[in-house]
Amino acid sequence: MSLAQTHGKMSFDEFLAWSARQERGRYEYLDGEIIEMPGEGGAHNFVKGALYMALFEAAKRVGLRDQVLTDGMTVHIERFNRGREPDAAVSTPPVADRTASYIVDPLIVAEVVSPSSLRDDTGDKLNEYFSVPSIQHYLIVRPDKRLIVHHMRGDGGKLITSMVTDPFLRLDQPGLDIDLGPVFEACGPAVAA
Repeated sequence: MSLAQTHGKMSFDEFLAWSARQERGRYEYLDGEIIEMPGEGGAHNFVKGALYMALFEAAKRVGLRDQVLTDGMTVHIERFNRGREPDAAVSTPPVADRTASYIVDPLIVAEVVSPSSLRDDTGDKLNEYFSVPSIQHYLIVRPDKRLIVHHMRGDGGKLITSMVTDPFLRLDQPGLDIDLGPVFEACGPAVAA
């Protein structure tokens, strides 16, 4: 749902200031318009929490714990004039400004797919996220399939995609060994197609 009719088009900086004043809701910024994100069910939230904790624990082991973020932080995608809010992310530098609502130089972004976000998470966001030079990994969790799709920037910017069903994933750059067992547990059983 676009809120442009009540708020009009705005710049990315105006969006950040506006969203910081909101007491409720989650929003993304698309081409000058505010898009209200739909509510989440408990199952989606359990998977998202397990994903954040898996990234946090892996980052903590290598001294990057202050660089793992949950949703509520925006990635600015300048090339497409967008502001996306991943379910979890790891930033390149430690978060210097703890009052900021956007991620400077994200390295890893992750989304947990819901039926309403499948097309966007696997389509537009893939192209948008990899237009950000610092992003090296995009993880798409498919709870319905008990699967994680790992997109990685390879040599020469070539995109490498793998399907992850093993409980451990190594992300070189920044050198994280992630235990995905709790994420797959939170997904529950795969749904037959």
